[in-house]
Amino acid sequence: MSVTYDYKVRTNYAADVSTLRAAHKTLVEVPFTPSLPERGYTRRTLFVDLSTLTISEKAITQEMIDVFTGGRGFGLYYLWQAVTPGTKWNDPENALIISPGPLAGNTQYAGSGKSLVVTISPETGIPIDCNVGGYFGPLLKFCGFDVLDIRGKAKHDTILVIDGPRGVIRLEEAPEEAPDSHIAAEIFTHMYADDARDMQNVAVVSAGKAAESAYMGCLNFSWWDPKRGAARLKQAGRGGTGTVFRDKKLKALVVRGFRMKTDMNRAADFPVTVQVGKRINDEIRNHDDEQCHMRRQGTAHLVEVMDAYDLLPVHNFQYGKHVDTPKIDSQVWDRRFTQGIPDQCWYGCGMACSKAADGHHVLTGPYKGHIVTVDGPEYENAAGLGSNCGLFDPDWLLEVNFYCDTYGIDTISFGTACAFVMECWEKGILNAERTGGLDLAWGNGASEVELLHQMARGEGFGITVGKGVKYMQDLFIRNGWGDPQLIRDMGMQIKGLEISQYMCKESLAQQGGFALANKGPQHDEAWLIFMDMVNNQIPTFEDKAEALHYFPLFRTWFGLQGLCKLPWNDIEPPDNHEKYPGPEAAKVPEHVENYLKLYTGITGKPLDRKSLIEQSEAVYNFQRVFNLRMGQGDRKNDMPPYRAMGPVTKEEYESRAERYDKQLKEIVGIDPAGKSTEEKMTLQRAWRTDRYNKLVDAVYKRRGWTPDGVPTMETLKKLKIDSPEVVAVVAPHLG
Repeated sequence: MSVTYDYKVRTNYAADVSTLRAAHKTLVEVPFTPSLPERGYTRRTLFVDLSTLTISEKAITQEMIDVFTGGRGFGLYYLWQAVTPGTKWNDPENALIISPGPLAGNTQYAGSGKSLVVTISPETGIPIDCNVGGYFGPLLKFCGFDVLDIRGKAKHDTILVIDGPRGVIRLEEAPEEAPDSHIAAEIFTHMYADDARDMQNVAVVSAGKAAESAYMGCLNFSWWDPKRGAARLKQAGRGGTGTVFRDKKLKALVVRGFRMKTDMNRAADFPVTVQVGKRINDEIRNHDDEQCHMRRQGTAHLVEVMDAYDLLPVHNFQYGKHVDTPKIDSQVWDRRFTQGIPDQCWYGCGMACSKAADGHHVLTGPYKGHIVTVDGPEYENAAGLGSNCGLFDPDWLLEVNFYCDTYGIDTISFGTACAFVMECWEKGILNAERTGGLDLAWGNGASEVELLHQMARGEGFGITVGKGVKYMQDLFIRNGWGDPQLIRDMGMQIKGLEISQYMCKESLAQQGGFALANKGPQHDEAWLIFMDMVNNQIPTFEDKAEALHYFPLFRTWFGLQGLCKLPWNDIEPPDNHEKYPGPEAAKVPEHVENYLKLYTGITGKPLDRKSLIEQSEAVYNFQRVFNLRMGQGDRKNDMPPYRAMGPVTKEEYESRAERYDKQLKEIVGIDPAGKSTEEKMTLQRAWRTDRYNKLVDAVYKRRGWTPDGVPTMETLKKLKIDSPEVVAVVAPHLG
């Protein structure tokens, strides 16, 4: 296949902007007074009710700041107020909340352009939080708002426009524009920018056509790339944020901000932020080329690393490596990504890891023949859409990646769901009659992308896949299509959310990292595979519990502040492991000190390591109680599928028989000689399940929770979240 990589050759989607704009109808317009933050906070919330066409403001109190900090914390606080225990994801009262956080928008420290999206998830029925890049959150903040809280439902496709320089906020009916994100981002950027120089001051949030039918819809946050002359996309991917967005009849959110200046956060001590920012950017410039190659390859460098350690998901997490991995490893993407162009999803980020494959000729569907820029693939996409589905063709992988993004579908959930149905096909649980004629054999890229087209058209087996693994498990079992135990064991979801793309059979700590995460199994909360499995730095249950206390809370802090975690540990001081031997090195202590200085420099408040963790701990435990309020949040919801813990099938066991037999003999104390594979699998299952439960006991104790996973009253009081509403949820579970 012939592919052109000239990023200057692109399809133009903005030619008819004036015609499209003419079809808009203003529903309501209100004036507002833009304001910059003071020490990181504007202390203003923009409240929008789509049902009543109400646009208003709410003040953010000091108590909110003291307890919930910002970002994810503010989102959870407002969502709690919006919903009841009986609220479903598609009820009008479900809120969609975007909050950037007090450190977001600074241009000194790498990775400071993040926003947090919070809503009730269609997949899980509990709060989902997504950390996302792009310009929308910082531009929203510099127009005057720490939070955007959207409730209700519009009657027709509607856009929200926040125009800071003009001081107006509008809801407009927008009947003509395609909702698909690669078009919507381009059109609305051109539509609301005053001129070419103003493009970088406009950011768009959108979801695509498939998000209307799938539970795994995502949101795309844009930024304007002046070198490419294109709108680029970052995803708030997990849990169905885009599904909620389209259910509310939102076609786009548009913010037009002010031209960026260096200290729009109006920091308490701006020189400190400059100093600490220079330190991290010097490290990136001097060491990235010899460490993780983020500036050339983004996270795609992980493909061969995971394969080398038997951690790359292959064929629905059955195996950890594959002979064809070099066909989709980082060297392939290094050649596909356009090099030499700054790939920053926010100003001033020296990491610049937002890689893009330019000049992809679309192979299928409504955009066949168009020439597009594909943002990615990142590691999760290459692993989930690729190796986990047995797909090792980079052109088909780019095709699926492109349509996931533009249709508004979470690549992680889609990849894991596709891998599940492909294994079901291989095992006879599915056949052509049940899939509507689709051949779902491993590696069938054409069928993989056809599932996306079906979601976008609202028809076919794609609708079933789009509702996620948990939905499919229940459906297949109810229909009698296969062994219920097998279907449960091999469906890689926890709490209704699909597992992200790391094999964790041999990392007990990572099993806990996935299964004990509040929102469901997402690696951004705790990624402990190397500490646990490769380096053996946390050997005891207590060691693992301590790691599963600290790291989820430290990573939560990024979501409170509006930061990206990549500059924390994807670049390290070269002497990090010499200065901090053992588990302490994984914390990258010098970078923790950077964040403490950055926080104090912007907010003016002193912060030490202990108080950093306490900020996160309050929000983390509040979210656990929130889950409990919504009917989850206890031990039974923290159990992973057995495929995440050990070998489900005979083929899996025998592919690693030497490893598993050795474990039985040396760890479990049972000689496997003379036993059948099935007998050994039963012994492995008992051992692995027992040790997982012992891990959970240790983690709950360390977190200050009951043996059933409920925060104790002492924990709530210590964290100052023992409000009457919280206590009322917890008390019935404390006996």
